[in-house]
Amino acid sequence: MSEKKLWEKLNAGSVILEAGNAVKFKTGSWRAFRPRWIEENCIQCLFCWMYCPDMSVKVKDGKRGEFNYDYCKGCGICALECPGKKGKKAIVMEEEGK
Repeated sequence: MSEKKLWEKLNAGSVILEAGNAVKFKTGSWRAFRPRWIEENCIQCLFCWMYCPDMSVKVKDGKRGEFNYDYCKGCGICALECPGKKGKKAIVMEEEGK
């Protein structure tokens, strides 16, 4: 049997190898933009919650709440899908740290 190629010796990266550990996979430290929620423009459609790939939108008692920035990677899907109220978005993307 031949020896493994170099790339086959590498450990799998960005892969959750054991069940139930996604809580440890925080992505918030590497985002360049963060969503900001403007509550007065929110119609509680929960599209942000539905489309968020990281489950970063908190919902309690059927109402949308703040973001969980530990898991938000700043992709902007929530802002893109937000219909807002009267033409004003309830989620806007801002540069991280501002």
